[in-house]
Amino acid sequence: MSEERILLDYLNDIFESITDIREFISGISREDFFRDKKTIKAVVKSLEVIGEAAGKIPHDVREIYSEIPWQDTIAMRNRLTHEYFGVDLDIIWQTIEEDLPPLEKTVKRMIEEKA
Repeated sequence: MSEERILLDYLNDIFESITDIREFISGISREDFFRDKKTIKAVVKSLEVIGEAAGKIPHDVREIYSEIPWQDTIAMRNRLTHEYFGVDLDIIWQTIEEDLPPLEKTVKRMIEEKA
């Protein structure tokens, strides 16, 4: 028997996946990341989870927290999931460095407000 997931579940999925990515790349350089197939796969999977969960956030909630580029987040998941012959590691690294910190901050605030 499966329970219906609620908004807080999806927010926690996003937050936990960001935390996982931070742990996966802790102490490694961009160049080391590009050479580490296991870490790449782990990060890509976590980004897919973030995008999948973002797609489950109701549109009215997305409008309230419009500082998050929801459609870009969802689109990245789609690109990662369906790009069978490789992903652009520069874009992945840029996402980790530039996009995840503000996403993490906003999702943390959302969790606190919804809990």
